[in-house]
Amino acid sequence: MPQKITTFLMFEGRAEEALTFYTSLFEDAEIVDISRYGANGPGAAGTIERATFSLAGQRFMCIDSYVKHDFGFTPAVSLFVECDTEAEIERLYGALAERGTELMPLDSYGFSAKFGWINDRFGVSWQLNLPE
Repeated sequence: MPQKITTFLMFEGRAEEALTFYTSLFEDAEIVDISRYGANGPGAAGTIERATFSLAGQRFMCIDSYVKHDFGFTPAVSLFVECDTEAEIERLYGALAERGTELMPLDSYGFSAKFGWINDRFGVSWQLNLPE
C-alpha cells in the first residue's frame, strides 16, 4: 500500500542540493522521481518542479517554489530520526549541523541515551535520538 501522508518540503532554488544531501546520509535512500521546470517556466529552467525521494523507507516530496515567500521552515515541525548506534547519531548530527544551527547539542537529556536537535543548512529541523 502506498504511503498516504507524505512530508512535503518547499525550497526556493535549493531542492536538488537538499535531496541529494539527504539521500547521501542514509543507506536505504533513493531519489524516486524528479520533474524539472523547462525553458518556458514558470520556475527557472532546470529547477525542481516536483521530486520524490525516500530516506529509510519513508517518502518525502520537495519542490523549488518560483514564488518568494516571507516564511521558511520552522523547528515546530521536524524530522525525528531513531538512530541504531552511537556512531550513527554522531555521524548524522555532524553532517546535519555543518553550516546549520544547533538547537540542542548531542547529549543525554534524561529521556534517551543521546539526543540532538539541529536546523540544517537548508533550515529543515531534525531531531536525532538514540534510545536507551
